[in-house]
Amino acid sequence: MDISIIILNYKSRGLTLNCVKSIKEADFSNLRYEIIVVDNNSDDGIGEILAWQYPEIKFIQNKKNLGMGAGNNVGLKKSEGKYMVVMNPDTIAFPDTFRKMHEFMEANSEVGLAGPKQFYPDRSVQNSCYRWYNLLTPVYRRTPLGKFKFARRDVARFLMKDFDHNEKREVDWLLGSFLFCRRACLDQIGLFDERFFMYFEDTDLCRRASSRGWKVVYYPESQIIHNHKRESAETLWYKFLWNKTSRTHIISWLKYLKKWRNAHNA
Repeated sequence: MDISIIILNYKSRGLTLNCVKSIKEADFSNLRYEIIVVDNNSDDGIGEILAWQYPEIKFIQNKKNLGMGAGNNVGLKKSEGKYMVVMNPDTIAFPDTFRKMHEFMEANSEVGLAGPKQFYPDRSVQNSCYRWYNLLTPVYRRTPLGKFKFARRDVARFLMKDFDHNEKREVDWLLGSFLFCRRACLDQIGLFDERFFMYFEDTDLCRRASSRGWKVVYYPESQIIHNHKRESAETLWYKFLWNKTSRTHIISWLKYLKKWRNAHNA
């Protein structure tokens, strides 16, 4: 098997089916691939629909919502491909997305993780590669402190605003909406850290890859559409304690800080 594609569904049946459709319509040339859909106890009938429309797809039903990292790990453990693709339900592949990414990874054996250029549905470019967080970067992005010049500078650094997103580049970390992973890399560094229920599992995975000598690369020749919403940032900053998504984000941030407290940056 050349490529295993893992999609984690949680109450996003329509998005998942659109994602699967885009994969089925993609050009894999002579590459052998498999699709694995894992459901985090959505109770939305996705398993029955997939069995009817795409019986060749591997479907795994979790008995509870395991979160992003642990849910994807279930599919990754069942995969057989030389490369494993973690793909969000709210993403759409272009016909050449997988072929171009596979060609790039085959030609660059030092790359452990790679990510494509990502677009919003209106075709504007989406931030999907980043520099490491500084201690207060998440605070700047979610509170009025972000209006100060020093905070804007740090956020611009974090978002790589000085970078031409048309260029291939080794980066600190990639957005987990689409990660093209070399099996040899994940065999060495491990899968997603399941201590993170949601958020920072992608940052942590990229950090572990870099710490073991693997390159993490943004590769814009491969492209996708990502209908992304920053749910944790939609709540007013002073109401975050009453919002489950915002609380989850803060908890993951604290776990990440604790884990990487001896690193040069947070």
